[in-house]
Amino acid sequence: MAGHSQFKNIMHRKGRQDAARSKLFSKLAKEVTVAAKVGGPDPDGNPRLRLAIQNAKAQSMPKDNIERAISKSQAGDADTYDDIRYEGYGPGGVAVIVEALTDNRNRTAGAVRACFSKNGGSLGETGSVSFMFDRVGEIVYPASAGDDEAVLDAAIMAGADDVSSGEDGHTIVCGFEDLGEVSGALAETLGEAESVNIVWKPQNLVPVDEEKAATLMKLMAALDDDDDVQNVFANFEIDDAVMARLTAA
Repeated sequence: MAGHSQFKNIMHRKGRQDAARSKLFSKLAKEVTVAAKVGGPDPDGNPRLRLAIQNAKAQSMPKDNIERAISKSQAGDADTYDDIRYEGYGPGGVAVIVEALTDNRNRTAGAVRACFSKNGGSLGETGSVSFMFDRVGEIVYPASAGDDEAVLDAAIMAGADDVSSGEDGHTIVCGFEDLGEVSGALAETLGEAESVNIVWKPQNLVPVDEEKAATLMKLMAALDDDDDVQNVFANFEIDDAVMARLTAA
């Protein structure tokens, strides 16, 4: 997910993750609660919960917060959240997929629609852009996990389909149905991953010029800031020089 990764890198460099730490923890806790409510509180028998806990730990979420989220899922008055996917187009014809967990569909739909309309985009029907993406498993390791060759060898042995390495780290892709097995095998050789997720990987990337890129970043940030939005994926590609100027802005 070049577009998705580029956006996350910009947000990280601009310090947004530190500024929104409590918001990040809230989203992680919501996923833990929903996963535990749907599949049970035992991570050994609940793959979704196991992944949610792993990702929460990777973001340094305190153990007490994780345990509290699991306990909340088992309470009789626990909130009920729905998994919803929104699809639309951003500036420059970029396809965007938004995944949300919400206890109020009308509120979330209105908020997501407003994000698109205020930032040069338009919300479409379900299925309007998802055919341009593949549903895959994505495992991310820091650069410190090993050199490119070592990580590639480990990924091949684990049964992964693709590896992309750079200065920011290593992204390993596999079939989403194989995610548990592949991530488990990698953990034995490379240690615990930074994140393990099922994601939407674009089949092709859409080049975006600087003017549209600035507006697109505003759209992505607005969606990411919404409390109900868990993940945002897009199929954009931005020139490195333009990306550097956006990061410095």
